[in-house]
Amino acid sequence: MAQRRRSLFVLPAIVLACSIVGGFYGPKIEVASAATPVEDLDKDVGGFVKALRLVEQNFAERPSEDKTVYKGAIPGMLRTLDPHSSFFDPREYQLMREDQKGHYYGVGMQVGPQPDGKTAVKVPFPGFPAYKVGLRPGDVIVAVNDKSTEGLNTTEIADLLKGPRGTTVKIVISRQGVPDYMTFSVVRDEIERKSVQDAFWIKPGVAYVKILSFTETTSRELEENLKRLGENNFKGLVLDLRENPGGLLNEGVAVADHFLPKNSLIVTHRGRSAPEKAYVARNGNHGREYPMVVLVNRYSASAAEIVSGALQDHDRALIMGETTFGKGLVQTVYPLSEGTGLALTWAHFYTPSGRLIQRDYANRSFYDYYMHRDENARNPVDVKMTDGGRTVYGGGGITPDEKYEPAKLDRLQAELFRFGLFDFTRWYFGSHPTNLSKGWMPDSEVLSQLEDYMQRRAVEKGGASFSAADFVKDRDWIRRYLAKEMYTTAFNVDESDAMFARTDPEVAKAVDDMSKASALLESAKKIVVQRMKAQQ
Repeated sequence: MAQRRRSLFVLPAIVLACSIVGGFYGPKIEVASAATPVEDLDKDVGGFVKALRLVEQNFAERPSEDKTVYKGAIPGMLRTLDPHSSFFDPREYQLMREDQKGHYYGVGMQVGPQPDGKTAVKVPFPGFPAYKVGLRPGDVIVAVNDKSTEGLNTTEIADLLKGPRGTTVKIVISRQGVPDYMTFSVVRDEIERKSVQDAFWIKPGVAYVKILSFTETTSRELEENLKRLGENNFKGLVLDLRENPGGLLNEGVAVADHFLPKNSLIVTHRGRSAPEKAYVARNGNHGREYPMVVLVNRYSASAAEIVSGALQDHDRALIMGETTFGKGLVQTVYPLSEGTGLALTWAHFYTPSGRLIQRDYANRSFYDYYMHRDENARNPVDVKMTDGGRTVYGGGGITPDEKYEPAKLDRLQAELFRFGLFDFTRWYFGSHPTNLSKGWMPDSEVLSQLEDYMQRRAVEKGGASFSAADFVKDRDWIRRYLAKEMYTTAFNVDESDAMFARTDPEVAKAVDDMSKASALLESAKKIVVQRMKAQQ
């Protein structure tokens, strides 16, 4: 699956990533232990029914059940509990299940809103129908099966594109540089959404792999990627969990299992109505102990924190980046009537050393919680030790062994990141061929055209223009991010992601620190052996 673009710029997307996608134990029907005596529960339910009846009988306009119960009462109740217990309407529940399964039926492309309210193709997924017929980033969707998209939002258009496998959907688009509308007939198919980007050699002997989320296929995808590169010959691995919102607990456990010795503790969870349960490595790493650097940031959550926390506690990997999100709540998804569902928190995650992953949310607004306003939050009382004797803290996510904080975006970068690079790429390929050579990077001529384009755009929007000095200062950043956008059109999103990783300064730092990861691993092994001898 293509990496979500620009999602971290908007609060609702952060909420979705960290609250809806991440951290589920798995959808199933369970009977929960009673939380209150039966008579108290009957009294509470009776009070709710009375209030609901008063609303239905006396409200100025007749309210719908959907509005009062599904959008009001149930979500309102859950909001009083914690930031991650969630109610799913039928569409949200379907999307959540698609995310977990890692596949759906449709044309195989990501679409997104434009500043003018229209919806455009963002990423056609390589090898799937939309990509094969020639749809490309920037194509504005005008109609789907003779239904105009005027007035429809992106979600509604995305639903029109989905449908049973083997059925045909007619898509009419507007493309920059082409005077007339273009029509594509696309046969829908099963779309497998990657949760693991294609692994590759970042330098001889050192592999790089990025896990986007934890779906039902993640551990299998990881195994296949590492096997393809020849894992037995690895001299190091960079495991990228940045922006990974989590997902299925069992898949997080399976990924950690792959890198830890057999029988190593991976994670435990316990709650008021649930006995403690421990998850251990059943298969183990089969003696493969190459050094590892794991990249995390503030948007690495849930299952991503289970993996990074387990590898850190066992000194199996050096953790680099920012303190992670701090979502250590376990949800079970209970299917309800009419295709709805409820994700209810029932336990907390603890790393192998026993530290709590979850950040405190009791004394702050959900807005501050999701915006990660408490970056340095940790519980000074929740102090634990790794296998090698290093001090680690709980109650605030996973604190990296080595901090790496990307510079904040300046005004020009922010404008380019939102839509500028995407819009320029659409404009550029409207008058230039899309075939670029491998290893291509934007030269001075292309950068000059981008500068002219952004200045014209600023004038048209009535905003402040940018100085030549702004573009000079941000030149390296612009080249890399522009290349990422243009590679998606000229090649595909997989080539774009690989190029972006190869030119990532944080990835380069991780490769340089592979010797530190090796020293950490060896030191911990010696300490563990000494401790075992002392206990004999």
